Amino acid sequence: MPDVVITGASSGIGFAACQVLVRRGFRVFGSVRTQSDADRLREQLGALCVPLIFDVTDPDSVNQVAAAVAKTVGEQRLFGLINNAGIAVLGPLAYLPLERFRLQIEVNLLGIHTVTQAFLPLLGAESSRVGEPGRVVNVSSISGRLAMPFAGAYAASKFGLEGYSDSLRRELMLFGIKVVLIEPRAVVTAIWDRAAGVVGEFPNTPYDRALRVFAGQATREAKTGFPSKKIGELIWRVLTTPKPRARYAILPHRLVEWDIPRRLPTEFLDYCIAKFFRLR
Repeated sequence: MPDVVITGASSGIGFAACQVLVRRGFRVFGSVRTQSDADRLREQLGALCVPLIFDVTDPDSVNQVAAAVAKTVGEQRLFGLINNAGIAVLGPLAYLPLERFRLQIEVNLLGIHTVTQAFLPLLGAESSRVGEPGRVVNVSSISGRLAMPFAGAYAASKFGLEGYSDSLRRELMLFGIKVVLIEPRAVVTAIWDRAAGVVGEFPNTPYDRALRVFAGQATREAKTGFPSKKIGELIWRVLTTPKPRARYAILPHRLVEWDIPRRLPTEFLDYCIAKFFRLR
């Protein structure tokens, strides 16, 4: 029975991935932050889902949980680690409090590093374990390749994750551990629930009109984005396909939302984005 660890399993992409993998016979260790979420996961997903209560920003709790998982799986290696836990800190960088920016990086980037280091021995960095080397799947975003106004802190964390994952992928070739990035566009998930309130968080700034446009756009995308289940199915395929790609950009209109913007001259792309968000 393959064993997988998924962070941020209480909702959204993490919960959907747990559902998909449990249904396909995986034993899933899913991280949550409260006992009530742990109880709900057990009730909804059954015995193959093993909730783990820890915070990715707390190295001591991460290491304790990794040691507990090691005892449970015995000599076997983990089949995969899905780094999914994350938050979105929104707002204009000129007014974003330092502690909010720091929290964004702490959760979305340093948290992934903490978890990855803790579980690498179980994935194959420890030669005494048996089985094929596992895989690391990092849930990034197209914001890690294309940054929008008012999502600067979030984009910084995802741009950082892109570089981190590239280096990690090359380093872990030594152990046969593959590292894959998933880069979805907006997904129907609670992470964007705060977008509607971003205007009220930054009153009396020159960005009031632009923030209203941003909030409306973010709210629409959160409601009409990809279903979390679709990303969960992709995670299963990435874990099981013999030769996964290094990254998977997932978006509905790839040509106009990805290929063209990334090839436009920077100055012209800036102009188009600024015009859309009423920044000119």
